[in-house]
Amino acid sequence: MPFGQLLVEGLAIGACYGLFATAVVIIYKTSEVVNFAQGEMAMFSSFVAFHILAVYQYPFWLAFVIAMLFSILLGVLIEFLFLRPAKHPSLLGMIVITLGAEMFLMGLASWKWGAEQKFFSLPLDPSVTYEPVKGMIVTNWAIAVFAVASTIMLLLYVFFKYTRLGVAMRATQQNKHAAKIMGIRTERVFSIAWGFSSLIGAVAGMFFASRATLDPAFMMEPFLRAFAAAVLGGLMSIPGVIIGGGLMGLIENFFGYYWPSWKPIVAFIVIILVLCLRPSGLFAKHYVKKV
Repeated sequence: MPFGQLLVEGLAIGACYGLFATAVVIIYKTSEVVNFAQGEMAMFSSFVAFHILAVYQYPFWLAFVIAMLFSILLGVLIEFLFLRPAKHPSLLGMIVITLGAEMFLMGLASWKWGAEQKFFSLPLDPSVTYEPVKGMIVTNWAIAVFAVASTIMLLLYVFFKYTRLGVAMRATQQNKHAAKIMGIRTERVFSIAWGFSSLIGAVAGMFFASRATLDPAFMMEPFLRAFAAAVLGGLMSIPGVIIGGGLMGLIENFFGYYWPSWKPIVAFIVIILVLCLRPSGLFAKHYVKKV
């Protein structure tokens, strides 16, 4: 496989990792909690889209819209039912709660749709490809990922920079107690953040499902790689996460081609190296809290 093709495919899957890592970072920026149920939330929303397509035979775009609305509701419900009832939980306690939500969603999906692998396809013709440069073939899937990721990043930038709700979310992340004093309803901000995160994760999940197969455990590896991308770029920097996703996609793709046996552990190596050498990530500022 030529170098150019490895580059294009690495950037395409990296954009998908970056998109999914953005969902992780939105929650982390708001509440400083890593949501380990993020992959299963995306998986469940993808199954909802699959169910609507397979059972009710609705057009894809209608199924997509319904699944997106469901993903927002799912994120809000998980925050409301699992996290909000916890009284003064520790950081470890919050992580354990998200792990419990992960197992609950995986078990529910296995009960409803079974553990068999299912095929989920996007309305993209896989036979249509483009060759902007000789030896560099770009698929419709890659173009769609680049377009969706770029659009979502632009919308998030405008949202956090120019809207009152975006400013409220940034204020809540910086100091929850001060935000409350200023009249910001932080509980509502947390719910909205989980809804946004679930929505973006569901979009990325559908891209992953169309690239592989759909089953209750299909998002475990993409979540790990997206989390590595978030750690690499910086868990407090959305632009950094996108760049980290691209780097992660390139590292994984080149390792997978030249050293196939190393590909499954690349994400672990990246997480360990970044945490040892630069814990805040490549593009995030490191803050020290004095107590």
